[in-house]
Amino acid sequence: MTPQQISQQKFTEHYGYNAEQTVFAPGRVNIIGEHTDYNDGFVMPCAINYGMAVSFSKRDDSIWRVYAIDIDEQDEFDLSQDFTQSKHKWANYVRGVVKYVQEQCPDFKQGANLVMTSDVPMSSGLSSSAALEISIGKTCQVLGDLPLSLAQIALIGQKAENKFVGANCGNMDQLTSALGQKDHLIMIDCRSLEITPTPVPQGYSIAIINSNVKHDLVTGEYNSRRQECEQAAKFFGVKALRDVSPEQFHARENELKAESELAYKRAKHVVYEDQRVLDAVQALKANDMVKLGQLMGESHDSMRDDFEITIPEIDYLVELAQVAIGKNGGARMTGGGFGGCIVCLVPNEKVEALRQLIADNYEKQTGIKETFYLCTASDGVRVVS
Repeated sequence: MTPQQISQQKFTEHYGYNAEQTVFAPGRVNIIGEHTDYNDGFVMPCAINYGMAVSFSKRDDSIWRVYAIDIDEQDEFDLSQDFTQSKHKWANYVRGVVKYVQEQCPDFKQGANLVMTSDVPMSSGLSSSAALEISIGKTCQVLGDLPLSLAQIALIGQKAENKFVGANCGNMDQLTSALGQKDHLIMIDCRSLEITPTPVPQGYSIAIINSNVKHDLVTGEYNSRRQECEQAAKFFGVKALRDVSPEQFHARENELKAESELAYKRAKHVVYEDQRVLDAVQALKANDMVKLGQLMGESHDSMRDDFEITIPEIDYLVELAQVAIGKNGGARMTGGGFGGCIVCLVPNEKVEALRQLIADNYEKQTGIKETFYLCTASDGVRVVS
C-alpha cells in the first residue's frame, strides 16, 4: 500500500469517518551541491517517489488533532490560542509550520482532524522532515484556501525548522519537496529561488543506499558548520560564500587559513562545490556522464576532507559504488552528513552489479545491513484523490 492509501485507511479507522482530502509531499535526494544552500549557493536535487501523506477533514472549531501513524502518537492544539512547543519533536514540525502560516495569514484558524504517515526513512538524509513540513503547509493552504505559493510554503517550512525545531537548515529540502518535477533534476539558485530543470539522463537510474547509521541535524555539528561558513563570508566581506569565486578564494586562501583553519576548510568546500553544481548542469546538458561522475567524486572527497561530515561507513559505501559504476556515472554522500545515505547515478545495466557488490561487502565490513532504494525523480507536493 502507498502512504496515501495507508493514511486514508487509518483516518477512517481512527476517526470513524472518511478523510475529505489527502496531500502528498515527497522527500528528496541531492545529486550535487551539499551545504551550499544556506550559503545562498547552488544545489541540484530531485524530489523522489517516497514521501509523507497527510489525510485530513475540516472540523467546525479551531482545534487541530494530529495522529502520527508510524509512531502511534497524537498531538492536539488550538489555532485560536497561542500554542507553544510540544515535548515531542515530531509535533514541533507540525506546530511550527502552522504557526508561521498564521504569521502570513493571520485569519487562518480552521480546525482539522489529521493523520500522517511516511515511507521516507527517518534520519537518513532524504528529508523526511521537509516532506512533513511541506505536506502540512499544503494542508493548511487547502484547508483555508490560502493565497500561498509553493515557494512561500517551502520558506515557511524552512522557518519552522530553523526557529521552532532548532535546526539551522537551508531551503533546498523544502523547495525540492514543494517544486520537484517528474523525470528532472532541478538546479536551484538558493538566493533567487530560480529553478533550472534538467532531465535525468536517459538509460540511468538514481540509486540511494542507506548506510543505516542515523543522523540528527539538531545536534551541534550542523549549526557549527554554518557558523564557520558565516565567519569565512565575513572574512571576505560578502553576504554569503556564494559571492566568492574560486579565483577570489584562491587569492586569499593562505590569509584565511592563518586566521582560522576551520573557516578556511569549510569555505573551500562551499566555494568549489558551488562551481561543481554549475559544471554538473553543463555536463548533463552535454550528456557527459564521465564528467558528472568526476564532479560527484570530487564533491564527496571535499565533504570528507574539507567539510568533515562523512563517516567511515559512508566513505566505504561510496568506494564500493564507484567500483561498481565505473567511469560513466558517479556516487557521493547525500544529505547533511554524519550518517544517512549515498546517492548514485548508475547506468541501468549496472544496477544489479552495484546492489550485489554492496550486499556482498558492506555488512561484512561494518556489521550493519544497508538498504537499497531505486528512485525516480518525481513531482513536488500535490493533492491526491
